[in-house]
Amino acid sequence: MLQPGDRAPPFELPDADLEVVALEQFVGRCAVVLYFYPKDDTPGCTIEAVEFSERLDDFQQAGATVLGVSRDDVDSHGCFRDRHGLAVRLLSDVDLDAARAYGVTQEKPVATPDGVVRTRTAVQRSSFLIDRTGIVRIALYGVGARGHAADMLDRVRELLQPR
Repeated sequence: MLQPGDRAPPFELPDADLEVVALEQFVGRCAVVLYFYPKDDTPGCTIEAVEFSERLDDFQQAGATVLGVSRDDVDSHGCFRDRHGLAVRLLSDVDLDAARAYGVTQEKPVATPDGVVRTRTAVQRSSFLIDRTGIVRIALYGVGARGHAADMLDRVRELLQPR
């Protein structure tokens, strides 16, 4: 698990428009709110993405961009974005490389229809604030969906806004 003060692991992931997004694009320019979520179009993930989208201008005014990451592919992200009018940029981490680097994966037992229990890798809903130098300032694991965007915005303002 990452801790505040750690260097943020680099990533290069495609977004819903097939543009590759890399953490290094933002270093020196702005902070990044990077949130990981389990799956497109599920109730909690939709609530979270809508709430981040509704506050996107506020995050930008506070000096941060917002990126959402899940293991869904770019086509799924495009449909999810368009269906719900999302403004937040969604990144595809199909191989879970970024999720593993940020420590947000967990193994969960799943019973198959024939009763066999197998494990599958799941993504734990988590968020990070990475400052413009590439350092993790906030690392939150296992967060709830509803109200999380507003909480992150408050934290971003507290840490990034001059006093």
